[in-house]
Amino acid sequence: MNARYDQGMRTRRRVLGDAHVDRAEANKTAFDEPFQTLITESAWGSVWSRDTISPRERSMLTIALLAGLGNDHELAMHIRATANTGASKDDVLEALLHVAIYAGVPRANHAIKIAKDTLAEMEHAR
Repeated sequence: MNARYDQGMRTRRRVLGDAHVDRAEANKTAFDEPFQTLITESAWGSVWSRDTISPRERSMLTIALLAGLGNDHELAMHIRATANTGASKDDVLEALLHVAIYAGVPRANHAIKIAKDTLAEMEHAR
């Protein structure tokens, strides 16, 4: 591919874990391959690979934005990724408290349910 893609794939694996990325790669088709390349290069290679803020901070920002926009599936994925980014349960809660104030209580309420369920699944898997 290219250097941006390669960096993005390394970052994507570090944040989401090999199992998640391997599943995504195995399910990739000719139809969605351009999209997968786009997110690997842009989200993971350009944004998540920057060293301006820590992976923990980037994780908290991502969780707040996903919750505020109601992207529930992606939210659960990024809560699972906190195991790799250094964001704690308390960090997740702090991000979601901001969602309540800046994006709305209903969004935060639903996101907190997703976070509780996802964190419980993570604890149970240990």
